Amino acid sequence: MGGVRTITISNEAYDALKREKREGESFSKVILRLVENKNNLLALAGSWSDISEEELNKALDELRRA
Repeated sequence: MGGVRTITISNEAYDALKREKREGESFSKVILRLVENKNNLLALAGSWSDISEEELNKALDELRRA
């Protein structure tokens, strides 16, 4: 890894990163993993398994409007 930068993030963003952090993984690695996977459909597989049908329909409606 190259140099080091200091960034400021909200507590909400920190908590979200902390939830994504795997054992032994640095926050830098978490960010890189999430950014690299943003366009990978396989990374999303199963991520909506706990969404209700109502929430799914609302999300689909919003996508159609966009």
